[in-house]
Amino acid sequence: MSTEIKNAVEALAKSVEDFRAVDRDYKSRAEAEIREAREKASAAIDAAEAAKKAAEEATKKAARATVGGAAGDANVDKAEHKKAFGAFLRKGIETGLADLERKAVNVTTAGDGGYALPEQIESVIAQRLLDISPVRSVANVVSVSTSDYKQLVDTRGMASGWVGEAAARTATNTPTFYEAAAYMGEIYANPQATQQSLDDLMFNVEAWIASSIADEFAYQEGGAFVSGNGTSKPRGFLNYSTAATADSSRAWGTLEHVATGVSADFAASNKGDKLVELVYKLKAGHRANAVWMTNKAILAEIRAFKESTTNAYLWQPGLAAGQPSTLLGYRVIEAEDIPAKAANSLSIAFGDFRAGYTVVDRVGIRSLRDPYSNKPYVGFYVTKRVGGMVVNSEAIKVLKFSTT
Repeated sequence: MSTEIKNAVEALAKSVEDFRAVDRDYKSRAEAEIREAREKASAAIDAAEAAKKAAEEATKKAARATVGGAAGDANVDKAEHKKAFGAFLRKGIETGLADLERKAVNVTTAGDGGYALPEQIESVIAQRLLDISPVRSVANVVSVSTSDYKQLVDTRGMASGWVGEAAARTATNTPTFYEAAAYMGEIYANPQATQQSLDDLMFNVEAWIASSIADEFAYQEGGAFVSGNGTSKPRGFLNYSTAATADSSRAWGTLEHVATGVSADFAASNKGDKLVELVYKLKAGHRANAVWMTNKAILAEIRAFKESTTNAYLWQPGLAAGQPSTLLGYRVIEAEDIPAKAANSLSIAFGDFRAGYTVVDRVGIRSLRDPYSNKPYVGFYVTKRVGGMVVNSEAIKVLKFSTT
């Protein structure tokens, strides 16, 4: 364990102890004072977890072997494409860029113009999206070359059975398929730089483009994958209808919810019982890959929940390198686009997102260069098509802050 990870783990352990000391030392304090102390200690936990994650990522990056080189025609094509794209960014030179693009990334120039970002730049953006887009980090991600995507899902309507060697075989039910269509949209960004800065050889224009758009794309994706309405954007998993009925009787495409029993809040006592119930609403096959997803404020509250008989905390910190913090034994993903507690809000999700939700990436992030609209600035209109949809409504469960 590196010194940085060790220090982060120690800070995490201390902040967790400080958080739990509130229950022990603040029993006679006013509720508002207890809440303030918990929020302060929880913020320290968040900071320690972030430091631990950053240290772990830095260790992985340092140990990662360098990939690439001049071996093979493909690498040569990509290097030439990157060089030509750099000339396009700095000077607007397009000579031969379309041909190099086709060789390097196997896509053609779109009808609305523009050029695909080289693989070296696109991979930086893709990694950043994976790092900070919560749903993308746990969902199934597919790449397509067309503007739409459909997936047939077997809803297990076909029957089967056991028979003896010579026994008659009766006809079984015909399988039922559900067509899940990706709700596609286009994210865009338009970073701008002066021509003078582009002429400066010390200015890394490729890194600037990547950093300028990666966080913005991740921000837009994060909201769409959670609650997007499907109109010119992905449809988020919380945009689907929910019902309190079991998988066997619920319409396909409708998520199952568990009600807290209280409008806009958890129950007054045994607050964690509904979380346990939510876990066991999910089939065992999906629980193996399941994660929690909620926002930071609710997670801070959940950290104080205890098991009703053993008095053990339901949330446990990850106090070893590579070990995540868990709730009831399952990893927790923070997603700030999950709605805050409110009447009928769906503010906690638990499920196997890899089986339940699919992110669809159209191959190629494209850029148009505009040196005319806002002189002396040069604008780079960068676009990326992406979609998303629930493909298995049995694989994701949600907690509803309501009486029913």
